[in-house]
Parts: sequence; C-alpha cells; structure tokens
Amino acid sequence: MTHTLEEKLALLKQKTEQAELGGGLDRIEKHHASGRLTARERIAILLDEGSFTEIDKFVLHRCDNFGMEKQKIPGDGVVTGYGAIDGRLVYVFAQDFTVFGGSLSKAYSEKIVKIMDMAMKNGAPVIGLNDSGGARIQEGVQSLAGYSDIFLRNVLSSGVVPQISAIMGPCAGGAVYSPAITDFVFMVKDTSYMFITGPDVIKTVTHEEVTKEELGGAMTHNERSGCAHFASSDDEECLLMIRELFSFIPSNNQDDPPLKACQDDPNRCEIALNKLVPENPNLPYDMQEVIKAVVDDGIFFEVQEHFAKNIVVGYSRLNGRSVGIVANQPAFLAGVLDVDSSLKGARFVRFCDAFNIPLIFFEDVPGFLPGVGQELGGIIKHGAKLLYAIAEATVPRLTVITRKAYGGAYCVMNSKNIRADYCVAYPTAEIAVMGPEGAVNIIHRAEILKAEDPEARRKELVDDYRDTFANPYNAAELGYIEEVIEPSQTRPKLIRALEACKNKRDSNPARKHGNLPL
Repeated sequence: MTHTLEEKLALLKQKTEQAELGGGLDRIEKHHASGRLTARERIAILLDEGSFTEIDKFVLHRCDNFGMEKQKIPGDGVVTGYGAIDGRLVYVFAQDFTVFGGSLSKAYSEKIVKIMDMAMKNGAPVIGLNDSGGARIQEGVQSLAGYSDIFLRNVLSSGVVPQISAIMGPCAGGAVYSPAITDFVFMVKDTSYMFITGPDVIKTVTHEEVTKEELGGAMTHNERSGCAHFASSDDEECLLMIRELFSFIPSNNQDDPPLKACQDDPNRCEIALNKLVPENPNLPYDMQEVIKAVVDDGIFFEVQEHFAKNIVVGYSRLNGRSVGIVANQPAFLAGVLDVDSSLKGARFVRFCDAFNIPLIFFEDVPGFLPGVGQELGGIIKHGAKLLYAIAEATVPRLTVITRKAYGGAYCVMNSKNIRADYCVAYPTAEIAVMGPEGAVNIIHRAEILKAEDPEARRKELVDDYRDTFANPYNAAELGYIEEVIEPSQTRPKLIRALEACKNKRDSNPARKHGNLPL
C-alpha cells in the first residue's frame, strides 16, 4: 500500500509530537510540581534561541523483557543534539525523567555516546543535564555496558573538550561517575541529589539514618564533599550559570579562551589597595577585595565558593583576556593550605592548564595547616597534588605576594623556582622559611633562656628577624621576585606581564603521562 506525501508528512508530524511529549502530559505536570523543568525546557534556556538541532529523536529501546516491548517512547528518555551558546557550538544531552524515570538503556546510552564522539571530532564542549533514576533494570548488563561506554568517552575527552554536568534531579549509583569525571558539576538546591548508595540501602547495611538531602543534596556536595562546584536556587539559575561559565573557557584544548572587548582602563590604579593589607600581620582581610579591585569591571566568577574557603578559585578577565585566579583567603583559617584547599586548587589549575587559560596567584599563606587530623588525612600527598599541578602547568603563570609566604607553602603557591613567569610582591610581603616567632624560638632559644627578661629579649629578636627576613627585599635581591610594587599598581603590572607572556611556549618532558600523587 502506497502513501501520499501528505500522509507521510502527517505521520512525521505525529511521531515528532509524540517524541516531544516525552512521558506525556500527566508526567510533565507531576515533574513541574516537583519544581523541575522538562528536558526540552532546560535546553531552550541553556542554548541560544532557535539554535538547537536534535538528533536521534525517534530512537527506541530494544528490550523485550518484563513487558517492555509494549512500552516504547520515541527518544527513549534522553534528548540529544547540538546548538550554540553565545554563537559557539556545544553538544548537549538532557535526561528526561518523564520517560521511565530517565533510566538509562543501551539505546539511550548510544545517543549520548554519539554526541560525545561528535563533540570530540568537532572540538566542542559537552553539557550533560542529568535527571535520571539510574540504570534501566529491565535491560540488565546492557544498561551497565551503556554506562561504561559513556565513562570511557568522559575519560578520553578529558582535557580535550570541556565537559560540564548539571545535576537537576536524581543521580545515583554508577551514574554519578560520569559527572565526577567531568570538569564542572552544577547542582540545584532542594531538587537534585547525587550518591552511590541511597538512604534506604545505607540504613539496611550500616544502620545509619540519613535523608537524601543530607546524604547527597546540593549543599552537601558544595560545602562538605567538594563533589560539586556550583549550587543554584532553581533550574533556570543553574542553566544561566552554565552560560556564564562558558563565556570564560575555550571550546577545546587547541583554542584560546574567548577575548571580550574591555572598557575598563588597563592602566587603572586602585589607591584603596595601598591600605587593604593590615599593618598588623596577624589581622585578617578579604582577598576577594584585592581580586575585584584588580580585574576587569570587578567581575569574579567564583568556582566552589562553599568548599575549602581558605582558598579562592575562579575566573575573571584582565584587559578582556580570560584568566584563572587562585588566591589564599586570609579571612578564613588565615589562608592556610590543607587537604581540601589543596585538592580544590589542584583540580582548578589542571583545568586551566589543559585549556590554555593563564593563571594568576594572589598569595598570603602562613603554611600548611598543622594537626593530627591533617597528617593522618594525607596532607602530604594532597598538598603534593597542588604542587604537582602548578609545577606541571605550562600556561602563563603570574604571582602577587600580598603578605605571608612561608615555608613549603611559599614554594607550592607558584614560586619562581617552579617556573612562575612573573612574581611580584607588595611592600607588606613576608617571604621566609617560617614566621618570625617560630624562627626566633628555634634560632635563639638558648639566648632567650639566659636573658634577664626572656620575653623582652624574645620580642626584640622577633622584631629584628622581621626587619631582616620577613620582607620582600631579600627575595628581590636574589631574583626570586621580579619587583616590589605599590599595591595600587597591581592591575597594570599584571596586564603588561600577561601581554608579554601571551606567546609563551613551554613544554614538559615527553612521556605517556606523569604519576600524579593520587
């Protein structure tokens, strides 16, 4: 029986409408009632208007067990395709919870794998919008094979094209490992959660009682585990945050980050910086004030703002050029390095280096956090990760020492001897093996004990040590810093140094890969 063109077009329209309806109106309404947008609504917000091209809209699962042969919905629970953000190509998959709870089948995984392969071939980022109950149990090992196919692409794409994950509903079991491998993880407060084993299994096995939110909610992973980088109040805010992040990063590891027209004077001086660092070296100040005073238009897009607050990482621009910023935060734990801050910093540095984003370090670090908990928690190997990441990085690396730069922490925070390109210090900088008090207690212990007034003598020796060593001039005399600068001059100095380094060529020895101290 032959069909007319009109009948064929009508069939196409019918199948298209069926696919675009997902699990149906009732499930869509239920989904909206939970405070979540549908997969297609999310894509519409994420991408430039009218730019989305869907592929594999009519794919069906191939499972004939447990009555699944009677339940086939075009698209099979995931919307895949490509579009643009600010005119730049991106590949997207959005899991549709209204279809089989967003559970992953082999056909579903093949759709995701296809766009991941296309992204690699065409040098474009992959953005995954996750909202799924996990593996489709009816398919057994086939669904597990599907996850493995995705994990492999995540690993092979790492450092080649940016990978961004948004957790916008459940993400549990083995499914969590795909977002964990990707570069940035966004979560939505109150409606998203991520864990290996859920509260019911934990209660059965370990007898611990915990809610989904406590175990794997957005703030749990942003504040405590560090598994997520951003937390948003709703779906729309999450998607707009992804767009903002995208404005700072390149499309692939061969491209430079996008250059933005700059209206902020590159020669602008900020007199307030001259008085920002307190005269008393033990008083805190907010390093974010330094960052925002220096960068274009005071815009700083912070990454992992809720986790390891003693280090600050994020993106800004200097004269329109995208830069990654790593800064000790003296307003929190005096800016010390510890296990969490080392991991946070190392991961951020490695992303920037992989994608040609210059790094700016603002340093005020009294050392590594002392304590039994830190030592037994592996501060040696975790601190080494930060050192390894920075030393390995070949992008332009600039350092501004605002105050304390003591001991091993000084070495780690992009010192000259681990290939920093440009190091400057404020007159308030203290560059030494350790703080004056600790140094005097070691060097002059016997003399202090013999003194008529030990405390007075110790104070005198501390002041003498501070004048002699706890300043930037000894390091400047030895060439370990390029210049001691007036703080107000930070912006123009960094912009000129960045311009000088824009054609930097550096490389590491040929090898399969290094052995990062995991």
